[in-house]
Amino acid sequence: MSRFLLQRLIESLLVLWLMSFLVYLLIGLMPGDPIDLMISADPNLSSADAQRLREIYGLDQPLFSRYWAWLTSALSGDLGYSRLFNRPVEDILFPRLGNTLLLMSCALILALVIALPLGVAAARRPGSFLDVAVNLGAFAGASLPSFWLAILLILLFAVTLGWLPAGGTGQEGLVERLRHLILPVVALSIASVAGLLRHVRASVREALRQDWVRTARAKGLSEGQVVYGHVLRNAMIPVITILALELGTLFGGALITETVFAWLGMGKTIYDAIIGNDFNLALIGLLLATATVLLANLLADLVYAWLDPRIDFR
Repeated sequence: MSRFLLQRLIESLLVLWLMSFLVYLLIGLMPGDPIDLMISADPNLSSADAQRLREIYGLDQPLFSRYWAWLTSALSGDLGYSRLFNRPVEDILFPRLGNTLLLMSCALILALVIALPLGVAAARRPGSFLDVAVNLGAFAGASLPSFWLAILLILLFAVTLGWLPAGGTGQEGLVERLRHLILPVVALSIASVAGLLRHVRASVREALRQDWVRTARAKGLSEGQVVYGHVLRNAMIPVITILALELGTLFGGALITETVFAWLGMGKTIYDAIIGNDFNLALIGLLLATATVLLANLLADLVYAWLDPRIDFR
């Protein structure tokens, strides 16, 4: 196991390094730079002032030299400053990473609470009204654009009914924060529920056809023990893979959801940083998002071994 973990750590570091190089290259090739924004904001700046500022910020250097300077500083623990917020990058990103992880974990838990029992029930009664309804609901949920669903939720629950706030993170207390969390969690979890439902249903149906299910029933186990003690455990192995991949989808959906609901998370922060040419903030934010997805995939591999002792990572 230690060899496997070391190998995955080395692979993750290589992925992060490659990701940092590609993102830095793409950001550097974008038209304009922070000095151009300063010039547009202050018409009194002369071309000499602009050149002096570019020399101070190192923007007059070749792109690869700038990347090497950034990489050495980042490895030494200096992540730089955010130009938009005039604060160290870590002071901005880590609290907002916590907001995004809270949003994603709540959406994922809600999706599992809905998808697991409905998927199992539909798999046990193939062709029934429940099975048809689950498939239809999953198809409809996967077809809904997240931004359109978010706007509909705001119009219904915030504007028309006035039950919930339309946006923000709610810093006034726990109850108020939960009220601000409801709509973005629902909007983000709908697509996840749709995908998980279909995979849980397919995995459980496949497991129910296995010979060991008939053996378990012949031993006198109750239907609940067979389904939830044996079938679901084996059916969860492919579902865990989908859950790990779902985290990347949730990060992409969080960008839209956080922007619509003004939720101060990683998605909205990265979007604002790219629009505002805040290179440091955008780059570190994307790397944190990549590291989170890599960690989720590692945890999924470890869960495989817990679900099925036959899996060995030596």
